[in-house]
Amino acid sequence: MIDVPEVTEVRNLLEELGENALITRLDSFVALNEGLESKKGEDFIKVSILGFLEGITTTLRMKYPGDERVARLHERVRARRAELDELFRKPKMSNLGEL
Repeated sequence: MIDVPEVTEVRNLLEELGENALITRLDSFVALNEGLESKKGEDFIKVSILGFLEGITTTLRMKYPGDERVARLHERVRARRAELDELFRKPKMSNLGEL
């Protein structure tokens, strides 16, 4: 099982908000991605899951614009996804002229 603490946080918030359909989608997405871990790698799957969580929290921000819990969780998820996403960016090719 992949350790992405934000999944539990988002799931708990969805429960508090009564968003049962989103809980089902979240659980399905996480299960599907955990099945791909051996092919894609753990960090790749974490970025994928965090991207999905970012989408869910973006939707929640639109639906619950005044809810600070949603806004705070969205920012944490967004920042963590961006941090892990950096691992997959190609390094800049500044030395091409030397080839």
